[in-house]
Amino acid sequence: MDIETENVIKLVFPSGIPESWKENPEFYQYLSKLGGYDVDQLSKEPDHLNDEKASVLQTTQELVFTNYKTFIQTAESSREIFKQFNETESHLNGLVQKIPNFMEKCQSFCDKSKDINTHRRINSLTLTRNAELLEILEMPQLMESCLRSNQYNEALELSQYARQLGAKHGDIPIISSIVAEIESSWSGMVGQVVGSLRGDLPLARCLQLVGLLRSMDAFTEPELRIKFLQARDSWLQSLLSAIPKDDPNIHITKTIELSRIHLFNIITQYKAMFNDDELIIPGRDPTVNECAIFYHWIEEKISQFLTTLEQDLPGVTSIDSILGQCTYFGLSFGRVGADFTGRMSDIFVRVIREKFDASIRKATKKFEKDMESFTLINKTQRTNIKMATSVKSESPPEQLVEFYPLAEYCNGLVSTFNEIRLCPPIALSVVCTKTLQDSLRNVAKAILLFYKQEQQAFAASERENMLRFIECLSEQLIPYVQYCIHAIFPPSQTAIHLGVSENLLQTEGITYLNRENILEPLAPLLPISKNPSVASMQTLGLLKIESSSSEQMEINATAAQLEKLRFSESHSAAEQKIEAADVGNINANQNR
Repeated sequence: MDIETENVIKLVFPSGIPESWKENPEFYQYLSKLGGYDVDQLSKEPDHLNDEKASVLQTTQELVFTNYKTFIQTAESSREIFKQFNETESHLNGLVQKIPNFMEKCQSFCDKSKDINTHRRINSLTLTRNAELLEILEMPQLMESCLRSNQYNEALELSQYARQLGAKHGDIPIISSIVAEIESSWSGMVGQVVGSLRGDLPLARCLQLVGLLRSMDAFTEPELRIKFLQARDSWLQSLLSAIPKDDPNIHITKTIELSRIHLFNIITQYKAMFNDDELIIPGRDPTVNECAIFYHWIEEKISQFLTTLEQDLPGVTSIDSILGQCTYFGLSFGRVGADFTGRMSDIFVRVIREKFDASIRKATKKFEKDMESFTLINKTQRTNIKMATSVKSESPPEQLVEFYPLAEYCNGLVSTFNEIRLCPPIALSVVCTKTLQDSLRNVAKAILLFYKQEQQAFAASERENMLRFIECLSEQLIPYVQYCIHAIFPPSQTAIHLGVSENLLQTEGITYLNRENILEPLAPLLPISKNPSVASMQTLGLLKIESSSSEQMEINATAAQLEKLRFSESHSAAEQKIEAADVGNINANQNR
């Protein structure tokens, strides 16, 4: 477009022309035509254009009226075509988006087809090797069958073959799965073999099972020793736990018997399978003391037995029988270097001492209770009883029959001596003597308390009987108890045990009763003569003690101490019946 044309356009259309006109050649032709008009033509041109516009409009309207159906159909067709073009475009866009996925699926189909073809060839090959594969697949079931029938050697061979197979073809899933099942069954076989050790097995069977465990290489040598001892100990504990615990005698006796028999069998089996005397074998850990495993287990079993012994022994009726069995049991272990008789002695000594102390306390309390109902009325001296009974006689003094509390007390002491005489520990000689001396001193205090309570109402005969009562304690019972002490604990044995002479024992008062200490509470009531006769005692009268002030203070102090004692409830039986019972008990002791 030249400059003149642009100037004409600006002149005619000051606000500019639409963009569509710029590309229309008819527009420029019309401008050129306008440029060739004169003034009159230009002035008429607007009217001409209006007329032409009206003519075109009229023609168009007529055309529309004439062909309105065609225009409607054309519009509907155009709208439908536009709609279909839009749908087609949308479908094409979706198709374009799905083409890559379709290509991927096609490629995947091709790959799967190749895999299917490969599997088909593998299945064909598997079918030809079906028999060999079936044998491999049945290995876990075969392993279980061997274990159920206790064919451990065959199971061990099968396990070794499975391990070799896994080492060669462990990358194959089915092979690794079979090997895993075999290993699981193998672990169960180890537990089953160890469990077989928990029973009453002969030596040959133990050797077979331990040899199998060694072949399985499931444990190191120290671990194998521990497993063997644990399994055998579990079986032994089941036997010991089954023993009834109601009766301590039966329980401790059966425990000793089972422990002695089965522990010795286990030790024999262990020694046969594990040699602790051999030199260090290459491959073993030099830092592990395998010998200590066995002896630590022996120590544990001995400690366990001693604990049971300590629990049951207080309730045992025949300690000497149990002592004999335990001594044999402990000495038998000396053959394996585990003699534990020395450790048992402390338990027996302690229990015997406790029983002895309890029996003496019971006899003392019984005497104190009997004194509550005791009376000196109608106590006539029996002429058929000799006053000078030998203190070295094994029978209790017959004079005690006159005073039933002393007779009952003596019976209690004799019963205690009979319990301890079969197995008297020399180590308790001093302790037992001290216990007896304290008991006799308490008896003297009880007699003094009786005198303090009853002396106001004493008649002359009762005072005479009181003197004979005290004389019976001093001259009959105390020497007899001293004789019994030396009968149970001979001074010669005590001297050897302490490493001193017998003369030194007597000088130091070891296993000897201190008569002065025992009779100290009764000192104000004793006559001046050391060994007065009953007749001389009667001459003293003992009406009402007119002692000096110092003697009276001593009596009061002793009585104050005695009042602190607790006495049992009063004696309910009649005195005559008790005296008859005393005579029967003493006669029975004489017969024994």
